Amino acid sequence: MLRWALIFLVLALVAGALGAGGVAGLSMNIAYVLFVVFLILLVVHFFTGRGRRI
Repeated sequence: MLRWALIFLVLALVAGALGAGGVAGLSMNIAYVLFVVFLILLVVHFFTGRGRRI
């Protein structure tokens, strides 16, 4: 998921540099949503992760 967020971020930066504002804005929104979902899943994993059980 983090990989997809970074891909959309790079796509937004390239599109912004080339002057495609609509594509850049949409790509940034998608990257932001994917990054937030990644962070939420990471926090859930830390709290419910499988550790050593005796």
